[in-house]
Amino acid sequence: MDVTYHPIGIVHSPFTSLEAMPIQPVAETSGHGIVEIFSEFVDGLKDLDGFSYVFLLYHFHKAHGGALIITPFLDSAPHGIFATRAPSRPNPIGLSVVKLVAIKGNALQVEQLDILDKTPVLGRLYT
Repeated sequence: MDVTYHPIGIVHSPFTSLEAMPIQPVAETSGHGIVEIFSEFVDGLKDLDGFSYVFLLYHFHKAHGGALIITPFLDSAPHGIFATRAPSRPNPIGLSVVKLVAIKGNALQVEQLDILDKTPVLGRLYT
Protein backbone atom coordinates (compact mmCIF):
# COMPACT_ATOMS: atom_id res chain seq x y z
CA MET A 1 0.00 0.00 0.00
CA ASP A 2 1.32 3.41 -0.93
CA VAL A 3 0.56 6.42 1.23
CA THR A 4 1.25 9.89 -0.14
CA TYR A 5 1.27 13.21 1.69
CA HIS A 6 1.76 16.70 0.31
CA PRO A 7 3.34 19.43 2.44
CA ILE A 8 1.16 22.26 3.72
CA GLY A 9 4.17 24.45 4.43
CA ILE A 10 7.87 24.68 5.18
CA VAL A 11 9.99 25.47 8.24
CA HIS A 12 12.46 28.36 8.18
CA SER A 13 14.87 27.59 10.98
CA PRO A 14 18.33 28.70 12.16
CA PHE A 15 19.44 25.05 12.01
CA THR A 16 20.94 24.43 8.59
CA SER A 17 22.87 21.24 9.35
CA LEU A 18 22.10 18.05 11.22
CA GLU A 19 25.16 18.63 13.43
CA ALA A 20 23.76 21.96 14.68
CA MET A 21 20.36 20.53 15.58
CA PRO A 22 19.39 20.53 19.27
CA ILE A 23 18.62 17.15 20.81
CA GLN A 24 15.66 18.57 22.72
CA PRO A 25 14.14 22.04 22.39
CA VAL A 26 15.45 23.54 25.62
CA ALA A 27 15.93 27.27 26.11
CA GLU A 28 19.70 27.16 25.61
CA THR A 29 19.64 25.37 22.27
CA SER A 30 16.24 25.74 20.63
CA GLY A 31 15.63 28.42 18.07
CA HIS A 32 13.19 30.97 16.81
CA GLY A 33 11.80 30.46 13.36
CA ILE A 34 8.96 30.76 10.91
CA VAL A 35 6.57 28.09 9.76
CA GLU A 36 5.43 29.24 6.33
CA ILE A 37 2.03 27.87 5.40
CA PHE A 38 1.43 27.62 1.66
CA SER A 39 -1.20 30.03 0.31
CA GLU A 40 -3.82 27.38 -0.47
CA PHE A 41 -3.93 26.43 3.25
CA VAL A 42 -3.96 29.92 4.82
CA ASP A 43 -7.71 29.87 5.54
CA GLY A 44 -7.02 26.93 7.86
CA LEU A 45 -5.11 29.30 10.20
CA LYS A 46 -8.36 31.01 11.26
CA ASP A 47 -8.58 31.14 15.09
CA LEU A 48 -5.17 29.52 15.63
CA ASP A 49 -3.92 32.78 17.18
CA GLY A 50 -5.80 31.88 20.37
CA PHE A 51 -3.34 29.09 21.17
CA SER A 52 0.06 29.18 22.86
CA TYR A 53 1.61 26.03 21.38
CA VAL A 54 1.18 24.01 18.20
CA PHE A 55 2.14 20.49 17.24
CA LEU A 56 4.06 20.28 13.97
CA LEU A 57 4.05 17.07 11.96
CA TYR A 58 6.83 17.08 9.42
CA HIS A 59 8.88 14.97 7.05
CA PHE A 60 12.51 14.26 7.99
CA HIS A 61 13.71 15.28 4.52
CA LYS A 62 17.40 14.66 5.30
CA ALA A 63 16.94 11.24 6.94
CA HIS A 64 17.80 8.18 4.92
CA GLY A 65 16.67 4.71 5.96
CA GLY A 66 18.11 3.13 9.01
CA ALA A 67 18.45 0.07 11.16
CA LEU A 68 15.71 -1.05 13.53
CA ILE A 69 18.25 -1.36 16.36
CA ILE A 70 20.54 1.62 16.99
CA THR A 71 22.80 2.99 19.69
CA PRO A 72 21.90 6.64 20.30
CA PHE A 73 24.91 8.94 20.45
CA LEU A 74 24.33 9.81 24.12
CA ASP A 75 23.97 6.15 25.12
CA SER A 76 26.10 3.03 25.04
CA ALA A 77 23.31 0.47 24.79
CA PRO A 78 21.41 -0.46 21.64
CA HIS A 79 17.69 0.36 21.51
CA GLY A 80 14.83 -0.24 19.11
CA ILE A 81 14.40 2.70 16.73
CA PHE A 82 10.90 3.41 18.09
CA ALA A 83 12.33 3.94 21.60
CA THR A 84 14.60 6.75 20.37
CA ARG A 85 14.36 10.21 18.81
CA ALA A 86 16.52 9.15 15.85
CA PRO A 87 15.16 10.59 12.57
CA SER A 88 16.12 7.62 10.37
CA ARG A 89 13.10 5.37 10.71
CA PRO A 90 10.78 3.36 8.46
CA ASN A 91 8.44 6.37 8.05
CA PRO A 92 10.48 9.55 8.51
CA ILE A 93 7.77 11.60 10.20
CA GLY A 94 8.64 13.96 13.04
CA LEU A 95 6.56 15.62 15.74
CA SER A 96 7.54 18.75 17.64
CA VAL A 97 5.68 21.06 19.98
CA VAL A 98 6.61 24.70 19.40
CA LYS A 99 5.58 27.90 21.12
CA LEU A 100 3.37 30.07 18.92
CA VAL A 101 4.49 33.71 19.21
CA ALA A 102 2.49 35.38 16.43
CA ILE A 103 0.75 34.80 13.13
CA LYS A 104 1.39 37.27 10.32
CA GLY A 105 -0.37 36.32 7.12
CA ASN A 106 0.82 32.83 6.22
CA ALA A 107 3.76 32.90 8.67
CA LEU A 108 3.68 31.36 12.13
CA GLN A 109 6.41 32.90 14.26
CA VAL A 110 7.53 30.19 16.67
CA GLU A 111 10.00 29.53 19.47
CA GLN A 112 11.39 26.34 21.02
CA LEU A 113 12.07 25.08 17.52
CA ASP A 114 14.14 21.93 17.01
CA ILE A 115 13.56 21.36 13.29
CA LEU A 116 16.00 21.59 10.40
CA ASP A 117 15.66 24.49 7.95
CA LYS A 118 13.55 23.78 4.84
CA THR A 119 11.74 20.87 6.50
CA PRO A 120 8.38 20.16 4.83
CA VAL A 121 5.41 20.50 7.20
CA LEU A 122 2.75 17.80 6.82
CA GLY A 123 0.25 19.04 9.36
CA ARG A 124 -0.28 21.02 12.48
CA LEU A 125 -2.65 20.65 15.39
CA TYR A 126 -3.44 22.97 18.26
CA THR A 127 -2.68 22.16 21.89
